Amino acid sequence: MNEVNTTLFIPLYGKAMVSRQGIILKDPDAERIWDAEGFPLRGRAKSKWLAYNMAMRAKVFDEWTEKTLKENEEAAVIHLGCGLDSRCHRVNHGSHAWYDCDLPEVIEVRKRWYTETENDHMQALDAADPKTIRALPDHSSAVVVLEGLSMYLTNRQLHDLFLTLRQKYRKVHILMDYYTLFGARASKYKNPVNEVGVTQLNGIGNINEVIRGTGIRFVKEHSFTPEHLVNQLKPAERFFFRLLFTGSVYGRIYRLAEFVSEESSL
Repeated sequence: MNEVNTTLFIPLYGKAMVSRQGIILKDPDAERIWDAEGFPLRGRAKSKWLAYNMAMRAKVFDEWTEKTLKENEEAAVIHLGCGLDSRCHRVNHGSHAWYDCDLPEVIEVRKRWYTETENDHMQALDAADPKTIRALPDHSSAVVVLEGLSMYLTNRQLHDLFLTLRQKYRKVHILMDYYTLFGARASKYKNPVNEVGVTQLNGIGNINEVIRGTGIRFVKEHSFTPEHLVNQLKPAERFFFRLLFTGSVYGRIYRLAEFVSEESSL
C-alpha cells in the first residue's frame, strides 16, 4: 500500500490500544488485526494521547451512525475510506445494508479479515472518482461516513463527491471530519501521518463554499471529545488530554461536521 493507505494503521492502533484497556470502545477486530498486521509506529503516531483521540473520534462516528440509522429505516450505510475499521461490527445496523468502501488495494487486505454477509458488503472504489460512486448499489437513502478521508481530497473533489452522492440518493446524511486551512498548513510539520510518509494534506477554508450547488446543506458541528468519553480516562490523564484535544485552539485546526440533503423527486 502507498503512504496514504498506510495511515489507516494509526487509528487502528488507537482503537486496539483502548479496547485492551476496556475504555471508550470495544474493538476485538482492531486488536487481532493490529497484532497480525501492525508495525512499529514512530513519534506522535504512537502517542497514547493520539490513541485516545482516535478512539473517541471513532466512537462519536459510531454513535452518530447508529442514531441516524434508527431515524432512517430504509437507509444504507456507505462507509467511504473504511480501511480496516470494524464499524460494521461495532454499530448495531440490523437489516440495513452496509458498504465498506476503499481503494482496491485496501479492500484486498480487508478481505483477509472480514467476511461479507447478506447485509455487509465490501466495494472497491475511489472517492475522488464520481464514476465509482455512481456504481454503488441503488438505495433510496444513505448514511455516509467520511472519517479520516477528506484531507486526502481536494476541495473540488469533495464538492464532486457530495454532488454525486446527492444525485444518486434521494436523501443523504453525512458526517465528515476535516482540517481547516490553518490545520492543513500546520499538519505539514506536526501531524502523525508524517511518520508514515504523508506530507501533503488538504484543508477547507469555508465549508459552505465546498458544498455550494451540491444540494447538501451543513447541519451542525459535533465534538470529537464529548465529556462522557473523556471521563473514561484516568483522572490524572483528563487534564492533559483536554489541553491537547479540546477548546478553541483545537477547533481552529480540526472539525467534525454533519450534513444532510433535502428530499428530491428521484
